Amino acid sequence: MNDVGLVGLGVMGGNLALNIRDKGYDVVIYNRTRDVIDRFVAEHKDKGFIPANSIQEMVERLKPPRKILLMVTAGRAVDSLIEGIVPHLNKGDVVADLGNSHFKDTVRRFRELSQYGVNYLGVGVSGGEKGALLGPSIMVGGSREGWDLLRELFSKIAAKSFDGTPCAAWVGEDGAGHYVKMVHNAIEYVLMELLAESYHLMRRAGVENEDIAKVFSKLNNGRLKSYLLEISVEVMQRRDDKGKGYLIDNILDSAEQKGTGRWAAESCLELGVPSFSFAVAAMDRSMSAMKELRTRASEIEPERKNMNPPDPNVIVNLIDPALTGAALCAYAQGFSLLEVAAKEYEWSMELSEIARIWQGGCIIRSELLKEIRESLMSEVRGSILIDPKLHGVLNESDSSWRKLVNAAITSGIPVPGFASTMAYRDSLFTARLPANLIQALRDYFGAHTYKRTDIEGVFHTDWSVRG
Repeated sequence: MNDVGLVGLGVMGGNLALNIRDKGYDVVIYNRTRDVIDRFVAEHKDKGFIPANSIQEMVERLKPPRKILLMVTAGRAVDSLIEGIVPHLNKGDVVADLGNSHFKDTVRRFRELSQYGVNYLGVGVSGGEKGALLGPSIMVGGSREGWDLLRELFSKIAAKSFDGTPCAAWVGEDGAGHYVKMVHNAIEYVLMELLAESYHLMRRAGVENEDIAKVFSKLNNGRLKSYLLEISVEVMQRRDDKGKGYLIDNILDSAEQKGTGRWAAESCLELGVPSFSFAVAAMDRSMSAMKELRTRASEIEPERKNMNPPDPNVIVNLIDPALTGAALCAYAQGFSLLEVAAKEYEWSMELSEIARIWQGGCIIRSELLKEIRESLMSEVRGSILIDPKLHGVLNESDSSWRKLVNAAITSGIPVPGFASTMAYRDSLFTARLPANLIQALRDYFGAHTYKRTDIEGVFHTDWSVRG
């Protein structure tokens, strides 16, 4: 009998299977297409994978309680697989979905399988192809019993955090694991947007690709040290093997998205959490995809090409502090959303533990997560930005951040990432916002009522009567 079954041998699934096998586990593999199984076994014939011809055969080859990992495309494919697996399972078995499923689908599946006594897990896995092979960050939600059954395996295949512990943890009940992964991806969207805007500003200022790589490399040796900066250096330096010059200059400026960023923005609206930048980062990808329209529109304003570019020396000096403050606000919005979601969905979620497992393997791993975890382990609630130490970092970046946004606006260069994180920062630290006018207008045209600052109660004014 064997240790674990894995369904789905795409790039991520295949690399995960190799990772698990290298840690000493016997792995039964299954894929809907038999040719994929045969090819994978032939390519890794020294690994001793056990191929299965059917779901039933895979289940029968596993020792009880059976442990089955699903690495398939989110959506209907997961439901179809579960429908095929459940008839062959016994009470106490565990099924874990390691794809990017929507957390509400995971909640539904958790409840459905619980009726059969099957432990269901929704598992967020971050790290891409390389992470799946060498060690990802693993965010587990669902059955505590299921987590206990897979804890050893997940801990062995996971990356390591700054303190050497595995970047794998149970983060809450039913859909919590996939929710945490969704928020991870939303933060990832914002951080990539900020890096892209930094690149764009420097390029428009006349800084060459190699010099931009040097700027990113310098940043990656300081407080901003991160995986995304590390690979940005490599991207900026890559020469084009299919054309002339640098590859970055020949890549179409139209970004794609798979849904997790949009889901996070939708969740912010549902829960009333003002994560401005999550929506903006997703929206800017949509704007980038409108390449034909943008090209036509730009022809109407040819003078934009002649606008004064920002001073390269000024921009380069502003990037470090501005990026520090904006990145900190990206993480802050994510953890604030997690805090509210945990209360709303009654998840036993420890935010400092999430900051720990994001320190290795995942796409948003960063030195900033050391300080963020320390903040989350303190009594600070609501926002990490009101932690004295992190607020000090925010204040240090403030002046440069504002100068960078101002320089971009003056030169007609869009920086929605830097601007939205700044708007979030300013709104959070403003005691009185102009929402009083909004409430007055709502009451005027819709009798929606309002509250007062000086008297308790709910009020409505007949605005047609002159006061």
